[in-house]
Amino acid sequence: MNNNHSDFDAEALMKRKNEYCGYKFCPFCRKTLQEAEIDGRTRLTCSDPDCGFVFYQNPVPAAGAFIVQDDKVLLVKRAHPPRIGWWCLPAGFMEWKEHPRDTAIREIKEETGLDIKLGDFFDVYSGDDDPRTNAILLLYLADITGGEIIPADDALEVRFFSFDDLPEKIAFEAHIQALADYVARFRS
Repeated sequence: MNNNHSDFDAEALMKRKNEYCGYKFCPFCRKTLQEAEIDGRTRLTCSDPDCGFVFYQNPVPAAGAFIVQDDKVLLVKRAHPPRIGWWCLPAGFMEWKEHPRDTAIREIKEETGLDIKLGDFFDVYSGDDDPRTNAILLLYLADITGGEIIPADDALEVRFFSFDDLPEKIAFEAHIQALADYVARFRS
């Protein structure tokens, strides 16, 4: 992957995402895909009635964790698009055959250098403001068990913030909502 992100075009990616990720041809028979009403939704389907392929554009699962110490939450500053330099909860996309709990543990280690133990499941969020894809974000509560805070992988910086002094630029609506939900559940 090109690490010079100057060619990242969020507007073009969002347009592509909203146009069925750019799919135009059936992956089975190579005929043209066309829009059709299926199950009450507009979907892409193969133009060949004998083929029957339907493109279901599903969200991508992601997982992460709330790490809170002394009433401060751990956030990471994004190193890669979209929204370089904006803050978010440590989280990332699930890998094939990976459980969401394993994703959360891996992502926290990759982004922050910390080893964690997951606690309770916190909540699930749907996000559609990422130009790459729509995501389903599963968040856990977690405690640090080891490691050293070192920004790595997708993070420029890792830092604890008071819930009363969160950064202005939070990268994704799902993270903004999750932070608000945490405050409502545990700080009210």
